[in-house]
Amino acid sequence: MAYPGSFDHQSNVNPAQLTRQGQLNSAGDARALYLKLFSGEMFKGFQHETVARDMVMKRTLKNGKSLQFIYTGRTTAEFHTPGNSILGNDQGAPPVAEKTITCDDLLISSAFVYELDETLAHYELRGEISRKIGHALAEKYDRLIFRAIAKGARQASPITKSGLVEPGGTQIRVGSGTNESDAYVAGNLVTAFYDAAAALDEKGVSGAGRCAVLNPRQYYALIQDIGTSGLINRDVQGSALQSGNGIIEIAGIKIYKSMNIPFLGQHGVKFGGTTGETSPQRMPSNVADDILDGQASVAGLNNNYGGAAAFDKSCGLIFQKEAAAVVEAIGPQVQVTSGDVSVVYQGDVILGRLAMGADFLNPAAAVELYVGASAPSAFGATYPANT
Repeated sequence: MAYPGSFDHQSNVNPAQLTRQGQLNSAGDARALYLKLFSGEMFKGFQHETVARDMVMKRTLKNGKSLQFIYTGRTTAEFHTPGNSILGNDQGAPPVAEKTITCDDLLISSAFVYELDETLAHYELRGEISRKIGHALAEKYDRLIFRAIAKGARQASPITKSGLVEPGGTQIRVGSGTNESDAYVAGNLVTAFYDAAAALDEKGVSGAGRCAVLNPRQYYALIQDIGTSGLINRDVQGSALQSGNGIIEIAGIKIYKSMNIPFLGQHGVKFGGTTGETSPQRMPSNVADDILDGQASVAGLNNNYGGAAAFDKSCGLIFQKEAAAVVEAIGPQVQVTSGDVSVVYQGDVILGRLAMGADFLNPAAAVELYVGASAPSAFGATYPANT
């Protein structure tokens, strides 16, 4: 007999009375909403970290391994002679070239979460792991796109028809010395930006969608200098300006910062500059996603993104949206094990994945900034082949 206020251990609770916070409308899988929460955290991490996704052409790839882009050159204008029929110009303009971008193999980032660790942890484990998985995918995504833009800045135009040759990419030297420190001098960068804007204008590249991506130290060097150089009024400086979200503009070019651009042989993580650390250091070559994985022989890559040596003098990118394109066969997704698999391993494998490929499109819309006496050499195949 149960006494007043006591708990009857033999009484049963109707399962319908239980509040299962992981269920959707109190029905189905008791963990369903937990997985949806994880998905949201992964996507949030990816969207927060990626910079390049909305700066270039993006297409969805379905039912195929590659996607074709058509490049159309300029045509000509001529005066009409009375009595002559109009059957198109005698040069066959506008000329057309093809660009094919192949999807690389499946890109994944995963972690195993042991159920006991989740139980004992005093903090929410899956949300933090999900964000890190999103960050990892976004970093790789951006690195491949930025390297494709740098590759395009070194290429000739795909249009090679006699008399109708289009302009190719542009490489601009930052400073007049041969030291890497030239890349951090605000005055050098400002001069390079105006040179780049003039080059894009002269090549007929649209002024809409022009942007630049710099190493964080370069970006902050510009912020410190803009008050005296007249680039922007000091009254508008603040947290928004310092966030690196394209607030500064030079010659109509929005400037962003990212550690994922190819920068002096690394991904923008060359510590130290003209001030600060007295002994600049590079990240070790065996860190995850090292730029060496850009070598064409690396398994999983079906586009040539270049190796570390190809970017040892590169120090910034200026480009318009048509400079490069990315194809996505599988957009950012998350998968989590459950059921019998979770029982056997007493935990879940959390997997973020995507399938994409990137390459340059219109070289005329790409500008690479570099330091040193000579511009970096071109690499990879030109139109129409793609290696």
